[in-house]
Amino acid sequence: MDLSIIIVNYNVKEFLQNLLHSIDKAAQSIKHEVIIVDNASDDGSVEYLQKNFLQQDRIKLIANKKNLGFGRANNQGLKIAQGKYLLLLNPDTLLSEDTLKKMIGFLEKSSDAGMAGCKILNPDGTLQLACRRSFPGPWVSFCKVTGLSTLFPNSRLFAKYNLTYLDENQTYEVDAISGSFMMLKKEVYDKVGGFDEDFFMYGEDLDLCYRIQKSGYKVYYTHSTQIIHYKGESTKRSSIDDTKIFYNAMHLFVKKHFSTSFIVEIILQSAIFFRKIVAFLGKKKLILVPAIIDIILFDLCLISAERIYSINSQWQGFPYSSFYIIFTIPLLLQIIISLSLGVYQRDYLPVLKTTAATFIGFITLSAITFFFKQYAYSRAVVLITYILFLFVALGWRIILKLFFKIGIEGGNRENRKTLLVGTSDEAISIAKKLQVSQVEYHNLVGLIGVNKSDIGLKKGDFEILGTLDNIFRVIRNYRITEIIFSSNEIAYSKMMSTVADLQNENIEFKLIGKNMDFIVGKTSVSMLDDIPVIEITYNISKPLFRFVKTTFDYTMALFALFLIYPFLYLAVWLGKNPTPLTGFILKIPSVFSGKISFVGPENINNESKIFLGKKGITGLWYLEGTGGAKSEKIDIFYARNQSLWLDLEIIGKTIIKMWSSN
Repeated sequence: MDLSIIIVNYNVKEFLQNLLHSIDKAAQSIKHEVIIVDNASDDGSVEYLQKNFLQQDRIKLIANKKNLGFGRANNQGLKIAQGKYLLLLNPDTLLSEDTLKKMIGFLEKSSDAGMAGCKILNPDGTLQLACRRSFPGPWVSFCKVTGLSTLFPNSRLFAKYNLTYLDENQTYEVDAISGSFMMLKKEVYDKVGGFDEDFFMYGEDLDLCYRIQKSGYKVYYTHSTQIIHYKGESTKRSSIDDTKIFYNAMHLFVKKHFSTSFIVEIILQSAIFFRKIVAFLGKKKLILVPAIIDIILFDLCLISAERIYSINSQWQGFPYSSFYIIFTIPLLLQIIISLSLGVYQRDYLPVLKTTAATFIGFITLSAITFFFKQYAYSRAVVLITYILFLFVALGWRIILKLFFKIGIEGGNRENRKTLLVGTSDEAISIAKKLQVSQVEYHNLVGLIGVNKSDIGLKKGDFEILGTLDNIFRVIRNYRITEIIFSSNEIAYSKMMSTVADLQNENIEFKLIGKNMDFIVGKTSVSMLDDIPVIEITYNISKPLFRFVKTTFDYTMALFALFLIYPFLYLAVWLGKNPTPLTGFILKIPSVFSGKISFVGPENINNESKIFLGKKGITGLWYLEGTGGAKSEKIDIFYARNQSLWLDLEIIGKTIIKMWSSN
């Protein structure tokens, strides 16, 4: 036997089929065998191989009952391999017709070579950098993690990890090659052994290359032939966190071979955390960036106001010992108010809410100066600060909206990407309706199916991109912002467990079923006689929103009680006919009981499992004049979107409506 080809397969049936056909062409004059180790695929790979390929004597199949990992599965194939040369090959690759001949020829001519890899291309024709690498020593690891290797790809000093300073059209010795294509001599395997099974995935190829070189052999990158590697097709169909596994593998490699390098261990341990922070910032950039900008601008406005006020007064400012309190407390107060009003939203830069938050911040900070006089600014400084801040806070938002089309509500439609969970005829019908909906925009990227074997297929005009098991990867690859469930196809328990798993991904969830259309936020599910009871957490139940709403209720009630209520009560006592507006104001004292709010539902259903807020003196139900089921839907809308700004808007419109009805 000249050559044994070992392929570890996991849920890439279509890619494996193409690879086997390319092997047929590349190995026509080579006595060879193909050993396929299937790692418990559930896409029909084993059944497909049994039906179409196992009648060929040269193809052997090992079907594992569970996923053993890349290294361990390869070792299963290596143990029964009979060839003089051994090729470890990924299933999502395609060989050139001359690949096997040239690689065997190279190893025959190179007595010092223990292992060799060829040029590996991405599907777009670019070089896959992992096909020639250096070991992650201290300096190499530092340059990789910090991005220096990417910034200076032609530098021998910084670009050692992927050797990007070397000519890809030359053959040379390297530290390591890619595990997607590794050809080695059988004698080398007999001496060194196979993969270290402590590596589940990633890192085992580095470890094998390292051990081969320690045994006196060399590892080569050869340019004379090339293959295509689609890269990551198996991991796309799994639920694993490949970034975390990759860096854990690097840490294991360093611990095993560079255990004295404390610096490298720290760098690689920090890499997972660093990459998660980068991913988080990428998702939350239109939430964090405006907040950071406002933080900087607010303190600049505060400093500027202090300087402006000092020009025409004897005041010399605050002592340095009070600096942190003076410049931190007002800032934190303003940011908390902005957060509670929903100023910082994903893909949206609101102007009206920013105005409201600035005004409320001014009122609040001015009031606080009465209680903390030793740290208090002159109210003139506060006034100047907020005039400046209103100008700059609105200014940069308006500029981004007008000139760069950033942060426009409903305007960044290409960035609002939707997945539909379901593949039935009903789901396809829903998908079509979503695309043509004039009420709400949905950029439907694709479908989430049930079976992995369906991935890549099309239902109507829509492609099945994944399953619930690997939905996290689909979200990350396609930057999904909205997921819609077809309730008649997906079990509630599965739906809710998916929502719980994705609760930190800043995804908006919707459920569509018969007579239902509501947002499923961060939810939990309890079962009662096999009937799922959905408890939905809306804005109205969030601690910060409840605190702000309660504070607003008591503050406004106190204000009305002392300044407005006595005059209206006197008017009624003198026999003046009450109007809707006076009736509204006369109900305000009952707010102090804690049982009602200025704004809330018309009636409270005690049997409901969803908290929609306290009963309101007014609400959307009053403005819309609704009742029954429609009123309940409006109450759900209010609970989901409740904010101080919305309450102020409802109260304002209520007063206008009542005044006009007098």
